[in-house]
Amino acid sequence: MSTPDSHTREVRAEVQATGPDDDGRSPRPDAGGRGSRLLDLVERAGNALPHPFWLFWILCGIVALVSWVLNASGLRVEDPASGDPVGVRSALSAAAVRDLLTGAQDSFVTFGPLGTVLMVMLGVAVAERSGLFEALARRMLSGLSPRTVVLGVALGGVLGKFLSDSAYVVLIPLGAVAFRAVGRSPMLGMIVAFVSINAAGDANPLIAPGDALFASVATEAAQLVDKDVVVRATDNMYFTTVSAFVLAGTIALVVDRILAKREHHLTPDPDLEAAASRQVVAAGVDDATELRALKLTGLAVVGYATLVVLAMVPGSSPLRGEGGAIVESTFMNAIALFLTVFFLLIGGVYGRFTGQIRGNRAIPEFMADGVRSIAPLLVLFFAVSQFIALFKWTNIATVVAVEGADFLRGLGAPTLVLFTLLIVAVALMNLLITSGSALWTLVAPALVPMLMLLGTSPATTMALYRIADSCTNSITPMSTSFMLCVGYLQTLRRKAGIGTLVSFTLPVAMIMLVVWVLLFFAWYLLGIPLGPGAPVR
Repeated sequence: MSTPDSHTREVRAEVQATGPDDDGRSPRPDAGGRGSRLLDLVERAGNALPHPFWLFWILCGIVALVSWVLNASGLRVEDPASGDPVGVRSALSAAAVRDLLTGAQDSFVTFGPLGTVLMVMLGVAVAERSGLFEALARRMLSGLSPRTVVLGVALGGVLGKFLSDSAYVVLIPLGAVAFRAVGRSPMLGMIVAFVSINAAGDANPLIAPGDALFASVATEAAQLVDKDVVVRATDNMYFTTVSAFVLAGTIALVVDRILAKREHHLTPDPDLEAAASRQVVAAGVDDATELRALKLTGLAVVGYATLVVLAMVPGSSPLRGEGGAIVESTFMNAIALFLTVFFLLIGGVYGRFTGQIRGNRAIPEFMADGVRSIAPLLVLFFAVSQFIALFKWTNIATVVAVEGADFLRGLGAPTLVLFTLLIVAVALMNLLITSGSALWTLVAPALVPMLMLLGTSPATTMALYRIADSCTNSITPMSTSFMLCVGYLQTLRRKAGIGTLVSFTLPVAMIMLVVWVLLFFAWYLLGIPLGPGAPVR
């Protein structure tokens, strides 16, 4: 099974060689048209950026210089947490070198997202490599009628983001299968699956590893202002659950009302379509065995959930918090561990009954594979953790937050106008920095404290970021998943390229962004909590 990273180099080479169609109506992405020239500009700008690993080290250098300038200027503000005067400390000093070098190891090991991602991946890897995720996705998308196929694929994509990067490898081909089965273009099925995962995945109603990572980063940023603030992975649960179905419906509506009129542009090459139609993928598990294993896995899910609920029933349960609290509880604070055990359980049960897990070595080997698969993320975390440590040490975040809050207060802009400006700014940044976790790590230390000082909770800031970060993912060639989708399209149409995909994802992304912003504004004005114990304002 290929990965997005391994596919990207091959796809880029193929796209560069892509020329005009035989009918001359589809120019290659870099030849002609205002939209095409804009895409070329975005691609060149993105290619000029270094790898995120080096980007954070460059940012360390920039922060060091800025801290020196601000320290020399004597700028001081009142710490919102303690009321004491705070100034920027220069990173170009003996004290900075001493503290940061001696604390480098602790900064990496104690970096919040590191432990969360590692722990949850141990369980997710077992569920993925046992074949459970693939079987569930295949069952979800089979047997759909022509009237429901678009909504079904869209819902599958939104929910499938829970599978992380494996969602693209599993669901994009399945989207093609579902559309082909009802007589629609399989290429459009690929695009619907891709845009659903990529642009609406942050609306996943399930608690995914990414939610825990976002919450960890938000907690670290919020504690720059208030050391007692804790942001949880469930803090956006109510909002994302409703958003998932609203966005899936929006995608289905845009596809049927707008994209379907251009579906004839997605006609596969006859020989490639014939080959794809004849292809039979051997799952290695017969249908009866798979169905029985899924039923037993479902029983395991019910059993696990029942045990957890029963364990939390007593008011004195160690899974509850002080005074029997559920939101502020051991269970919520240790949600990553419970998720790990959950995935280990369901992956182990399914794998045992399908024969994918044999002997006592298979599960630890799957877990090790999972850790290897996120090795690039761990490398990035090293650079990020050092940047965060330096940023905290200098006190720049506190000074910027206080000064920024004062500036925004001086503008007198209505809250919703301020939210709109932030969404637009982050959405534009996301065109070049396509890693959601990297961009959140970059902007959270400034956005979260600044908005806290204006009375906006970290959970609300995190929800705003989800909206801004998601929708533009599907229109930027800087994303490896974008190039992966181009590669899939080229398996059915040799001339498909960047322009092909952007021309279909752009209407969906822009309309979805507007709908999601309006949904949030209505949510905010009504004062509906974003999640358990997480008020929107």
